[in-house]
Amino acid sequence: MNIKNITQSFSHSLTKIGLALAMTTGAFAQEGPTENDYYKIAKLPIPEGIVLEVGGLVTLPNGDLAASTRRGDVYIIENPNSSSPVFRKFASGLHEILGLAYKNGNLYCAQRGELTKLVDKNGDGKADRYETVYSWPISGHYHEYSFGPKIGPDGSFYVTGNVGFGNSDWWAGKSFVPWRGWTMKITEDGKMTPYAAGMRSPCGIGMIDGQFFYGDNQGDWMGSGFISQVEEGDFMGHPASLAWAARPESPVKMRAEMIYAKVDPRDNPKVKPEYVKNEPMTTIYEMGKTTYPNMGIKSPAVWLPHGVLGVSTSEIIQDETQGGFGPFAGQVFVGDEGMSKIARVFLEKVNGKFQGASFDFRSGFRSGVLRMAWGTDKAMFVGGTNRGWGSTGKEAFGLERLVFSGKMPFEMKAVRAMPDGFEIEFTLPVDKKTAENVNNYDVSSYTYKYHPVYGSPIVDRKDNAVRGAKASEDGLKVRIVVDNLREGYIHDIKPEGVLSATSHLNLLHGSAYYTLNSIPQGAKANITLVTPKTREQRERIDAGAKVNTPDNQMKEAMPTAAGEKAKAKMTSSVISDAEAMKLLSKSTCLACHKVNERAVGPSYQEIAKRKYTVAQIEALIYEPKPSNWPEFATPMPPMAHLPKGDVKKIATWISAMGKK
Repeated sequence: MNIKNITQSFSHSLTKIGLALAMTTGAFAQEGPTENDYYKIAKLPIPEGIVLEVGGLVTLPNGDLAASTRRGDVYIIENPNSSSPVFRKFASGLHEILGLAYKNGNLYCAQRGELTKLVDKNGDGKADRYETVYSWPISGHYHEYSFGPKIGPDGSFYVTGNVGFGNSDWWAGKSFVPWRGWTMKITEDGKMTPYAAGMRSPCGIGMIDGQFFYGDNQGDWMGSGFISQVEEGDFMGHPASLAWAARPESPVKMRAEMIYAKVDPRDNPKVKPEYVKNEPMTTIYEMGKTTYPNMGIKSPAVWLPHGVLGVSTSEIIQDETQGGFGPFAGQVFVGDEGMSKIARVFLEKVNGKFQGASFDFRSGFRSGVLRMAWGTDKAMFVGGTNRGWGSTGKEAFGLERLVFSGKMPFEMKAVRAMPDGFEIEFTLPVDKKTAENVNNYDVSSYTYKYHPVYGSPIVDRKDNAVRGAKASEDGLKVRIVVDNLREGYIHDIKPEGVLSATSHLNLLHGSAYYTLNSIPQGAKANITLVTPKTREQRERIDAGAKVNTPDNQMKEAMPTAAGEKAKAKMTSSVISDAEAMKLLSKSTCLACHKVNERAVGPSYQEIAKRKYTVAQIEALIYEPKPSNWPEFATPMPPMAHLPKGDVKKIATWISAMGKK
């Protein structure tokens, strides 16, 4: 966004702190390198008259790029790595193509109601035969999108189908016809096997090391976005698809009544304000261990915290460039349509379960990121659309290239689970003094509710003290000892004060979100343990108080009069715009709200114009009322996990904005 578009009352301060990037990407623009220094976005020119709402992307053996669109066209793009690509229409007249694959000289696409093979029989560069490989039922509901295919190691095709929505509750998923909310496995000769159930909006599918993974996004029964391995017979969490689980061809053993025995399906905020039986996800997973052995919900391999790493999960793609795209070879990139961004995921397998860490990676795409593919030059093609769904990227569609600059960012390359904590691997050697100071880390853990309501707030959040930290000899790894690890929980790991050994850079992205499905066995770290300062003590220090911690042992905070005065001032007066942007970024608010333009939610100026009091804004942050903003499709989740002091500062800043 051009800084001139920001209201005059903000222009001076925002220009001074360089927040043009923050307004566009939702990331706080700090001094030092930015994402653009390492990964540059280049827009591919699209000829006038072509509406390239990208639904599928695949690179062909000769280096050309094939792109399908939501409007039913398929284009072959010649010289896609150049500044002058050539577009050639290959097929048209299809129905909302949301996936594309290449196999044995032919393209395959998932239309709304069938898997189609596109054949160029005479070699003139256009498909002259459209063959139905397999067709599935459709009810005509608008939300019955179909995604894929992805090709498995045995040559079979994997296709997924969205659920529809109910009539009275727009957000309540329904499976009106067979195999909506399922993965279907289809052979070349048209034989279909129902493969797995429990999906709500499975737009994100991909093969990782030859294994099928899928991603879903927040909605009913889905607390947040995630990715997970999918095996035959799995149930992924959404019970609507279980309407077809008893059919003889179904491999899924879970039944809806098993879910409803634990969670009341009538929980509905329109009917009653209190949900009497909703459960944390960790409780529901136990169904597969005890109540219904081997029939429980498949735990996500890695959660993608809502509003932080995305709001609408899309393509899953593994880095196959062997270092040509930077330091993350073999890792996974996950697109997000709503926030026009890409997250990064490090996966590992512990005690037979996939788990790992998710990280922020690259924001600022011009449209909603829907599909990605690798180019022959090891850059990433990114295809987007926002039609009907909305996105922070303001263009209706687009095709871009993401290119590694060759400059090494200072990032957490990987986070691995340990018996008593985690091992953090960095892309550059760390400054050992900062890396071995336990007070430079902040770790907390939380989970989401499993209920039929749309989305979930963060629940059961607890701080996890870091008791020890030891850097490796080469400075590329740091082992941290963390108290009270919890299986089934997201562990938010922030090495906030750790710097690089050279240049003393801050981390480009300061958080790792590790989904700890299983704690590994093995020896504990040989590290001297200490007691770190508490979160409250660190906040008091930030507010100007002094904390007495002789010999690195925690003592009661001993504030000075000046410190207490500074703290009172910070919580009662209006913070600066620069401080607000930093706090809003830390609290993930900028993921959905901008200063003066609409995004996933209303702008802060729109909110300020309603003249809410500070107390009213605080209450609405903790307990949002979507009915106040009916024009926004995605309801805001309750932000009950945010510290009261931070919420008061944010609310005071928004309230003051209406008076400027």
